[in-house]
Amino acid sequence: MAAISSLSTTLSTRSTTSKTPFSTPLSPLKFPPKNSILQLPPAVSRREFLNGSVALLPLVISSSSPSLAREVEVGSYLPPSSSDPSFVLFTATSKDTPALRAEPYKFILPPSWKQLRIANILSGNYCQPKCAEPWIEVKFENEKQGKVQVVASPLIRLTNKPNATIEEIGSPEELIASLGPFVTGNTLDPDELMETSIEKRGGQTYYKYVLETPYALTGSHNLAKATAKGSTVVLFVASANDKQWPSSKKTLEAILDSFEV
Repeated sequence: MAAISSLSTTLSTRSTTSKTPFSTPLSPLKFPPKNSILQLPPAVSRREFLNGSVALLPLVISSSSPSLAREVEVGSYLPPSSSDPSFVLFTATSKDTPALRAEPYKFILPPSWKQLRIANILSGNYCQPKCAEPWIEVKFENEKQGKVQVVASPLIRLTNKPNATIEEIGSPEELIASLGPFVTGNTLDPDELMETSIEKRGGQTYYKYVLETPYALTGSHNLAKATAKGSTVVLFVASANDKQWPSSKKTLEAILDSFEV
C-alpha cells in the first residue's frame, strides 16, 4: 500500500508540474475589418497595377469601417465658429492629436461631422519623436458630405534647408507631385490636377489645389491646401465621391478655405 501511495503521489506531482507543447491556448486569427480597403504603396503606378505588370507587392490595409468613428457629433463639444455660427471650430492640441509635431492649426466643420480614430501606424505615434515619412494627424467624416484629414510631412523629406518656406521648397506643381499620393491614397497623375492657386494669410503662404481623381481611394473629388512652418509641411485634404460632391462641394470649399496654421 505504501508503494501504491508513493506512485500516486509521484504521478500527481508530475501532472501538475509537467508542461505540454500545447498547454498555452492559441490566439484567435485576426482578419481585416469587413469594410477594409487595400491600398497600393505610393510608389506603384496605377496604370502598372491595372495592366497587371506589377508583381505581388505588400499592401497596406486601411479600415474604412464606420465603427471607427466616434459616436458623438463634433457640434456637441466644439465651440461655434465666430466667422460662421453654422460651423464649429476645431483647433489642434496635443490632447486631440497625441503625435502632434506640426505647428498648431485650425479649421471649421459642420456640427454633424464625426472624428475618426486613426490607426497607430498611420498616426505617427509609432515613430516618435521623429518621423521620416508623412503621418495623419486628424480625420473627420460625414457619410453624406465627405471627409477631411490633415497630413503632416517632415520638411527634410522635401528639402535640406531648415525652416524653409513653402516657396523655397518649390512651385505648387512640384509640391503636389511629391505629396499627391497622400491626397489620393494611392497615386496622382499630372492630368488629374485641375487648378492651382496661391493664398497669403497672416504672413503664411498656402498652395491650394483642385483635383479630379477618378481612381483615388480617398474620393473622385479632392481639394487640398498646403503650407510649411517650422520643420513640417502641413497638408489639408477635403474629399468626396461622385454621390457626395454635388451637394457638398460648397461646404468642403468653405472648410478648406478656413484651414490655417
